[in-house]
Amino acid sequence: MKITDVEAIPLRLPYVDGDRCDGTQDALIIRVHTDEGLVGLGEVDSSPTVAKAIIDAPPSHSLARGLRDILLGQDPFDVQMLWRKMVEGTIYFGRAGAALQAISGVDIALWDIVGQATGQPIHKFLGGSYRDRVRVYASAIMPETVKEVHEQVNYLADEGYTAIKLGWGPLGRVSENLDIELVRAARAAAGSNDLMIDIGLVWDAAQATRMARRFEEFNLFWLEEPLPPDDLAGYAKLADSVDIRIAAGEQETTYQGFIDLIEKGHVDVVQPDLARAGGLTPAVRLAQYAYDHNILCVPHAFSTGILVAASLHYVASMPHGRLAEFTVSESPIARDLLAEPFQLETDGTVRVPQTPGLGIKVNEEVLRRYAQVPVKEC
Repeated sequence: MKITDVEAIPLRLPYVDGDRCDGTQDALIIRVHTDEGLVGLGEVDSSPTVAKAIIDAPPSHSLARGLRDILLGQDPFDVQMLWRKMVEGTIYFGRAGAALQAISGVDIALWDIVGQATGQPIHKFLGGSYRDRVRVYASAIMPETVKEVHEQVNYLADEGYTAIKLGWGPLGRVSENLDIELVRAARAAAGSNDLMIDIGLVWDAAQATRMARRFEEFNLFWLEEPLPPDDLAGYAKLADSVDIRIAAGEQETTYQGFIDLIEKGHVDVVQPDLARAGGLTPAVRLAQYAYDHNILCVPHAFSTGILVAASLHYVASMPHGRLAEFTVSESPIARDLLAEPFQLETDGTVRVPQTPGLGIKVNEEVLRRYAQVPVKEC
């Protein structure tokens, strides 16, 4: 089997609010085509235009090549070898950031092809079937008012979610007292369900420590990304000073970056985004490291159902897999892209796909409606 094309399809809503931290307003979908008719699906969570350029670029020299140029004619079963080829072929402009984000989507698509070709769900190749359902947490942007927070969390709890995360929005951007009141409202509405709060990179270590202590009365499951991603010393001071779990990692793209977060930043929960951090190939290595060091590994996944599917397989393959992110965004790119969207079970879990590959199909009508380029027939 040989790769015949790598298709990068940017999706975009008719209106995108560039001031809103909402990753469901656009996306980059990857389809890797083969000469045997199998097509692997993947997704990149980045600036779609930037990542598409990295995939489509013609070669400049051996260390500056577009991903399509690297992959054409290759055997998709050589997943790990091809991951290394993509990293080496983009060293001149990559090694991290957008290049690894673009590689992520292709890597997921290659694993999808392997699963389809062998008739197996991809978690079988990642580590095995530790579970056939994964508990998910509802993930939403923090509303602006206490009333809206109470209404939204009540609704999500009534829907059956046993864990809820609210983040960004006004948090850390208006006043500390407002932050307290918003989190207080969320806890009151969540009842006994787990509650996570994502601050959004805006505090320093002193403020984060002070606020985490004030948050302790709300029994948070974790406090997420209160500090800028490179403030490892600040993360260590914070994590060592408070009883709340500290979570971070969605901004990381390199394996070493995650190791530094754990070893130097002392975080309690590491959050690789499979569509940013190089895909499933390096994420499996990270999951093993986290397990060996008794660190929670919970993938970030605030985008389309393709990323949700990859994350479910990932958590299913971990001996210590406990949770996956499940966006409740109303964006049709997040909600409607799959032909059969994932459904929440009555116990707050989502079933892990058991059919070959990722085990999903795209709704071609939705894909074409939001695609910014012509889409190949599949």
